[in-house]
Order: sequence, then structure tokens, then C-alpha cells
Amino acid sequence: MARYTGPKTKIARKFGEAIFGDDKNFEKRNYPPGQHGNNRRRGKKSEYAIQLAEKQKAKYTYGVLERQFRNLFKKATASPGITGEVLLQLCESRLDNVVYRMGISPSRSGARQLVSHRHITVNGEKVNIPSYQLLAGDVVAVREKSKSLEAIQNSLSNASHVYEWITWNGEKMEGTYVAVPQRLQIPENINEQFIVELYSK
Repeated sequence: MARYTGPKTKIARKFGEAIFGDDKNFEKRNYPPGQHGNNRRRGKKSEYAIQLAEKQKAKYTYGVLERQFRNLFKKATASPGITGEVLLQLCESRLDNVVYRMGISPSRSGARQLVSHRHITVNGEKVNIPSYQLLAGDVVAVREKSKSLEAIQNSLSNASHVYEWITWNGEKMEGTYVAVPQRLQIPENINEQFIVELYSK
């Protein structure tokens, strides 16, 4: 698939923030990538460049390709509510993102792999589609045969984030997607209004 598989720190440096999670390399070199790094003179960015950068940041953060992202935007536009907010809610409702939020995997790319390899169930059924849209009340669990996987065990033991819109039962290794998160509950530093303006041109 056409997923980005290059160096993640380079992308994080491009946006000036660790969008893929904790990154020691980013902390060491938190200036733009390229031969001249900090010394390059950067002119004032145009409105379009700012909007495009925000869209690219959102795509890289959630691991979504352009066509998928555009389809999510169309769906958000057709839904009631503020388009930008609904767009982020749709991204947060993806199965791979919820697996990551529950702490089953330390990264979204790792969560996508767990889903693709059939380690995750939704309401008792195996689901191997990372973009599967969850509904409020859906129960996401680690498949019985996969509960002993070292990668999952390590991730859960290090998980510390708690989200109001997700509950987690450590003994059963399952969680519930309680409700669609409100914008204030989504920690990602994304200005969704810029994305809306870009697609509305």
C-alpha cells in the first residue's frame, strides 16, 4: 500500500512537533529538516501553504491517505455539526486510532498492524479493517489467542493516558468506545478550520 514508511522524525521536524508520539531524536533536533536546518531563511508562508501543512499534519498523524481523507471530509460535510470538528471525530472513531488510544499499541501504525493481522475484535467479531468506523457502545477487545503477545503486554503495561470517552478493563483486555469525543477531548494539535478552508476552495 502507499503508506509512508520513511523516517518519522523527519516528518515531525517538518511540522515542528512530535506528531507520532514521544521521539528522542526529535527532541535532539527539533528544527526543520534539510541541509541548512535552522539557518535557512524562511519567508512568510502563504495562506495556502499554512492550510496545506495543516492537512498534511492531520493525514500523517492519523495515518490516512489522501483519497481516504477527502472521503472523510465529504462525509463530515454531509453530517450535521461543525465540519472540521466532525472530521476529527471521524478520524478518532477509526478502529486503529481507538486501539492506539486504549493503549493496546504504543503507536497508530502498530495499532493498524494489530488490526490487519486479526488480533482485535469488535463486539466479539474479528475485524481486520483499520479504517472501520466505531459507533458509541462498541466493545473493542484483544482476541483471546493474542492476549499473550509480548508487544500488546508491553504496550498495556506502559499505557498511562486516560480518555473520558473510552473505558478499559485490564483483566478482560477489552474496552468500550463510550461516545464520540468532543473537540476539547481530542488532544491532537490540529487546526481543523484550515483544512476546511483548503477543501472549500
